[in-house]
Amino acid sequence: MPPRLSALDASFLYLEQPTTPMHVGGVSIFRRPRPPGPSGGFDYDRLVQLIEQRIALVPRYRQKVRYVPGNLARPVWVDDPDFDIAYHVRRSALPKPGSDEQLTELVARLMSRPLDHTRPLWEMYLVEGLARGRTAVLTKTHQAMVDGVSAFDIGQVILDVAPPGTPASQRPRNGEPAPRAVLEELWMPRPEPTDTQLILGAVAEAVARPGEIADNVRAAAGDALATVGKIAGTAGNLFSMARVASRRAPGTPLNVDISTQRRFAVARTRLEAYRTVRAAHGCTVNDVVLTVVSGALRNWLLSRGEPVTSSSSLRAMVPLSVRGEADVPSSATAGSLGNRVSSFIVDLPVGEPSPVVRLHHVTHAMREHTSTGQSVGADTLVRIGGFAPPTLHALGARAASGFSKRIFNLVVTNVPGPQFPLYAAGARMLEMFPVVPLAKGQALAIGLTSYDGGVYYGFNGDRDAMSDLDVLAGMVDESLDELLSTVGS
Repeated sequence: MPPRLSALDASFLYLEQPTTPMHVGGVSIFRRPRPPGPSGGFDYDRLVQLIEQRIALVPRYRQKVRYVPGNLARPVWVDDPDFDIAYHVRRSALPKPGSDEQLTELVARLMSRPLDHTRPLWEMYLVEGLARGRTAVLTKTHQAMVDGVSAFDIGQVILDVAPPGTPASQRPRNGEPAPRAVLEELWMPRPEPTDTQLILGAVAEAVARPGEIADNVRAAAGDALATVGKIAGTAGNLFSMARVASRRAPGTPLNVDISTQRRFAVARTRLEAYRTVRAAHGCTVNDVVLTVVSGALRNWLLSRGEPVTSSSSLRAMVPLSVRGEADVPSSATAGSLGNRVSSFIVDLPVGEPSPVVRLHHVTHAMREHTSTGQSVGADTLVRIGGFAPPTLHALGARAASGFSKRIFNLVVTNVPGPQFPLYAAGARMLEMFPVVPLAKGQALAIGLTSYDGGVYYGFNGDRDAMSDLDVLAGMVDESLDELLSTVGS
């Protein structure tokens, strides 16, 4: 019998609605090599070739979901006999010279479209025409594919720590992912099971677990939120939820009925600025990040004329890794991350005018969550995951999807990436921006990743509710500057 989706994975299929597609994304910006390297330039044909060489590293990406008749059991993963790499890897272009604004508009439109459930649940777009000789790659992956145990994103397998032909002695040595092996293989899809075989498999499971069929029919009928709530513990330790679930999140313009369309905006900052504030105030980089987000949200609310008092706050769900150092094998890879992402609720003090006091509030709140010693630093995450940001952002989004908008106002995922350059077919990756999906009733999700000295924010917003999303993104620099101005004062 083919592998069956876990209850949590299946719930993301059932949760999907036109206004809440359940895929996560990422936008990576590359500088084309000049002159082209020994393997050729970085164009559509080279990207397809690269994925064909390495897709065996992510076998799930050639599988599709097959539903069991009558929803007697959870769906199964089967090989797609009609797998077509050209369908999944697509080509797009901006009118030269393409601007960042044109790129973010294209990303918003592409991320608004749901994935086709009759095919493997992923897409990749090569976007050409960007100014200054740049090319973008957009990935979309359904959350049902990110199981937290064997999770490995398609965007990760095309990346190397150095261009082709670089001697091993010149490659980064501190926590770098191993060079991707090129696997020569002739892939032959395994035959799909018949409906009769799927039903017999479901019946066999029902004999072993009598309540299984009732749970599956209930979830598929639309009660997926109950299913997620029942099993969300597999996404991490959610005890912090219990303490706040009885308190409604503050009413804000971020919690509204959302549409099917999105806006996307980005912000670019430097990691050294966060480290400077950390050293001056004795906190963590994550504390500084959340304080910057708090300040940007405060200024955005004021720009809208929203009532902001000294006690105003916004409640954020913040997913963090909780794998202990002792759990990290020396040869760990992103495929062995495990379900070790825990989601914490943090009240962001948007009503506090002083950036220092805002930082102290956030530091105190996060210290309560991390006092157990289970949280993991950036160096450890890079070591256990290689280039793991796409996977960890997806796990964070999964942890947030099953909870009511009454509990929190927005999701903020912060994932450290490698602090050295990565390459695809010789093209250097310059920037990377996560695209975190919106949950029902959530008009904004913020993802950010540090990479090669930068901290890159991706703002995903509802098109109707967040018409000024670019204004919010532009306030990140202003908020960070406020904190920097306190250093040495």
